[in-house]
Amino acid sequence: MAELETHFPCDTCGSDLRFDPGDHRLVCDHCGNVQPIETTRSLASGIKELDFQKAIDHQLAEEDIEETRVITCPNCGASTEFDADTHAAECPFCATPVVTGTGTHRHIKPRGLLPFELEEGQARSALTDWLGSLWFAPNGLTDYARKGRRMNGIYVPYWTFDADTKSSYRGQRGTHYYETKTVVRDGKRKQVRVRRTRWRSKSGRVARFFDDVLVLASHSLPKKYTDALEPWDLSALEPYNPEYLAGFRAEGYQVELVDGFSEARVYMDRMILRDVKYDIGGDEQRVHDVDTAVRDITFKHILLPVWLAAYKYRGKSYRFVVNGRTGRVQGERPYSAWKIAIAVVVGLILAGIAGFVIANSQ
Repeated sequence: MAELETHFPCDTCGSDLRFDPGDHRLVCDHCGNVQPIETTRSLASGIKELDFQKAIDHQLAEEDIEETRVITCPNCGASTEFDADTHAAECPFCATPVVTGTGTHRHIKPRGLLPFELEEGQARSALTDWLGSLWFAPNGLTDYARKGRRMNGIYVPYWTFDADTKSSYRGQRGTHYYETKTVVRDGKRKQVRVRRTRWRSKSGRVARFFDDVLVLASHSLPKKYTDALEPWDLSALEPYNPEYLAGFRAEGYQVELVDGFSEARVYMDRMILRDVKYDIGGDEQRVHDVDTAVRDITFKHILLPVWLAAYKYRGKSYRFVVNGRTGRVQGERPYSAWKIAIAVVVGLILAGIAGFVIANSQ
């Protein structure tokens, strides 16, 4: 998929406007012109969910589909789209130079997004604080992150899924009880309590409606890092408005809809199993079979705000992500060899001193 870069010209000087996370408006850094964003959010309309079955049958309305031109990074595989005047750039995900190519891709339009709340300076401060809190992190990388290039504000693609589920199950309920048993220990007879479990068959039905099961739709960033940026306040989603993208980029999805739902089903099945065990009750549970009917599946393609830093330090790339609303930071943990060596030497010295003190005291 493509990473989109949206431009809105200033009606005063013609320069590009950018979305201001602090005040939720468009501003021109050249002349200072300010333009409010017209919000389309209302409690009555909400954000439209799309029918999952129609999507996989290629029956979505044409207004729900768009086509974009793509460029693929040769290093990390991220696909990006820049404007027609850009012939070479740097991949925002791994800092590798990329050149323009040809090719288009039809994909499902975003339905909603969470606008950025943090400015780039706030995200950088959160990142440097996080790096400074890491033991054995190289000082040079922390300084480079503090003084280096600007971070990239990127809207990362996600799927959300709604579904109504009804499950029937068969299993067993285990109830603990205790017996008194005589044992011989050290030549003496003793009575001890031994726990036993009494099992009986149990079957039943459980139901659960899943709302906004969130699935990352990108392969450009390690999932363990983006998952660690949660939670996201999805109740604050705004209907998709390209003005929120002014000055930022929005990556297109790489995880197809069917694959995204397969991942959502793993989460759903895990929650259903928990419901089944709760319904069985008792002290222990054995679940032999769960048969789940899934109905009324709907979905949304949404964009969530992430500040991204990709630094090359001493020949190695490090990637860090910052939640664009909460400031939560995750990334590839760097290590300083000399800091580790010093810690080992100090540890050996302290161990030697402790051994010396103990030996003298004896």
